[in-house]
Amino acid sequence: MEKKVKCPPPGAPMWMATFSDLVTLLLTFFVLLLSMANMDQVKFNQASDSLAGAFGVLGSSDKTEITQPKVVTFSPVNDDFTSQVYRRLRTKLRELKLNKKIKLVKDRGAVVLRVDEAVLFGSNQSRLQPEAEPILRKVAEMVRPLPLNVKIEGHTDDRGNEMNNWNLSVNRAVSVLRFMATNQLIPLNRMSATGYGSQKPLFPNASEQERALNRRVEFVLESQGDPDQELPYLLDAKDQAPF
Repeated sequence: MEKKVKCPPPGAPMWMATFSDLVTLLLTFFVLLLSMANMDQVKFNQASDSLAGAFGVLGSSDKTEITQPKVVTFSPVNDDFTSQVYRRLRTKLRELKLNKKIKLVKDRGAVVLRVDEAVLFGSNQSRLQPEAEPILRKVAEMVRPLPLNVKIEGHTDDRGNEMNNWNLSVNRAVSVLRFMATNQLIPLNRMSATGYGSQKPLFPNASEQERALNRRVEFVLESQGDPDQELPYLLDAKDQAPF
């Protein structure tokens, strides 16, 4: 007698439906993990909306856009811009006959106007000498048209108490800033003042001559923002030197 073969029930087997549900849930879980691991709120919302649409949940038409906060950074002055500032100030120093009283250098990626203590102050004094005022006015005349901020730094030698040296350097920097601001030579919001005492010497303080060179005030010209902006003309056209 021939054995009768049973026919399988219609439709997919029961285990296939369970397996499909499991695979779908695993896929959804890993997509969510990937979205959250990126920590990007915009991309997370996009993934969430996509999943909601896939499961038949309609998103709200009243959506709020998420804008990323703009981070303000201060770009260093690039080499080409620094060189332009340096060349133009060097020409202006010669025109104003200040090249023997003020040293122009490039330091720490910025242009620095370096003034010896004797030009501005008496020994161990933080009050500006009368003869310092016309020099500072000329410095302001050079710096004011430039799209740069000015950090005024005071420096001393290593003689005496370090705290006294620090106080003297700070007071000198503030005296210069106060003169510039009071006479409206440079806007106050473009200036800052700081003192370093004897912590940043140019020379080892091994002789009186080296100590005298370490006692100084520096005008550090720093970028206001866009380092690629064009420089304004500091000189009249007839006085400009080619460079």
